[in-house]
Amino acid sequence: MNTITKPVSLREHVVPVEAGAHVVAAHWLKTTLALALADGRVLRWRDGTAETVEAHAGGILCATGDGERLISGGDDGRMVATGADGEPAELAKDPKRRWIDAVTLSPTGSIAWNTGKTVNACDDKGRVRSLDVTTTPQGLVLAPKGYRLAIAQMNGVSLWYPNTEAKPEFLEWKGSHLDVTWSPDGRFVVSSMQENALHGWRLGEKPSHMRMTGYPAKPRSLSWSHDGLWLASSGADAAIIWPFQGEGPTGKAPRECGARHAKVTRVAFHPKALVLAIGYDDGCILLVRLTDASELLVRPALRDSGITAFAWDKLGKRLAFGTEDGAAGVLTLPAL
Repeated sequence: MNTITKPVSLREHVVPVEAGAHVVAAHWLKTTLALALADGRVLRWRDGTAETVEAHAGGILCATGDGERLISGGDDGRMVATGADGEPAELAKDPKRRWIDAVTLSPTGSIAWNTGKTVNACDDKGRVRSLDVTTTPQGLVLAPKGYRLAIAQMNGVSLWYPNTEAKPEFLEWKGSHLDVTWSPDGRFVVSSMQENALHGWRLGEKPSHMRMTGYPAKPRSLSWSHDGLWLASSGADAAIIWPFQGEGPTGKAPRECGARHAKVTRVAFHPKALVLAIGYDDGCILLVRLTDASELLVRPALRDSGITAFAWDKLGKRLAFGTEDGAAGVLTLPAL
C-alpha cells in the first residue's frame, strides 16, 4: 500500500525579525545579521535583539558583505561600511552624487563599485583605479582568485585587470546584461539578461558561448552550489538549476525544483550541502534537497510580498531572509 508523506515544516524554527522597510540585502557578520534597508538604514540583529543605524542619506541600492562588514551603495553617491558594532564608515563618495547601485568584494579584500559610466576598483592595499565604459555598467563581480573584475553592460561583459594597463577583454553577446557571476573555480562567467535569459562563457583563449533561455521573467537571483557544479536561478515558477559539470550546460537540460504557482524571486545554495533555499513572490520559502528533491517548508505564502534577500551563515546552520514589505526572519536548522 502506498502512503503519501506530508512535507516536513520548519516553521517552528523561524524567529521573526521586523525590519520595517524593504530588505535590499542580508549578510551575516559572524553571529550578527545585517539587513540593508531601502530607506537607508542598516538593521543589526543578534540573538533576538535588534538595532538600526543610519548608513545613507537616502536609499540603499545594493549591498554585499565579507563576514566582517556590510558594504552598501546608495542614491546619495556614497559607499559605506557597517560592522557588527559601531557607527557606519564612509569608504567613498562621488562628488556628483551619482548613484552607486553595484558593489562587489573579493575574498582577499578588494572592492569595486560603479558611479555613472565609471567603474572603480580598490585593491587590498587601498590603491584605486577607475575605468570608463561606453554603456552604464550594471552588475559587477570580482573573480574568486586573482584581481580581475567582470562588468555586465550593454551587449556583453567586460573582464578587467585593474592593476594593469591592458585593455579589458570584451565578451560580446547582443542584449542588455544585468547581473554577472563568476563560477567558484573561475572557469565560467554567467550573466542575467533583460531578455529573460542567462548567457555564459567558458573562459580560455577563445571563450565559448552558453545560452540558457526559456525564462518567463528576468532571472535576477543567481547562486552557485558549494562544489561549483550547479548554478541556481530565479525567474520562473520553479528554481532553474543548470549543470556545470565538465564543459558546462550546453546541450544539457536544467533541473527544476520547488515548482509552485508563484514566481521564484530569490535562490541561495547552502554553503556546505546540496540544499537550495527558494523564495517566491508570494512570500513562501522552501528548502529543497537536490539529492532526493525533498521539500521543506520554511515560510508559507503569508501575503503578497516577495522574498528579496537570503543569507546563510558561514556554517550553514542559520538562514536569514527579508521581504519587500519589511518582514524578515531567521531559520535555525535542527538538522539537514
